[in-house]
Amino acid sequence: MTDRIDGMAWARERGMGALAERMGIEFVEFSVERSVATMPVEGNTQPVGLLHGGAYVVLGESLGSMAANLWAGPGRLAVGVDINATHTASATHGVVTGVCTPIHLGRTLTVHEIVVTNEDGRRCSTVRITNVIKDAPPA
Repeated sequence: MTDRIDGMAWARERGMGALAERMGIEFVEFSVERSVATMPVEGNTQPVGLLHGGAYVVLGESLGSMAANLWAGPGRLAVGVDINATHTASATHGVVTGVCTPIHLGRTLTVHEIVVTNEDGRRCSTVRITNVIKDAPPA
């Protein structure tokens, strides 16, 4: 559980996973205190042209789980046990930005809030994720 690690270097080395990469999610900033990523609307929409609600959740879980794993530190693994999202506006073009901040950073449990805004700065979704931290399985 350390914030002495270069978060961006750690995230680049670890990677975001195939789904996040397929959806075009890109880190802008990454640390224990604050993580930021963007995601294009194009390619992640529902049939009527709005950003798919599940896409907000993928962005939120990508940020929250990665931030929890950075907090967990070497030899530990954070896994999501609960996630929820409230969508309050829609994005129809450009990119959305997710800003992840910790609500609780414990030894065995983390809770993060991810606020997703459109290019106009309007909040489109609020995602909250809870991760449990445990020992990583043997390599």
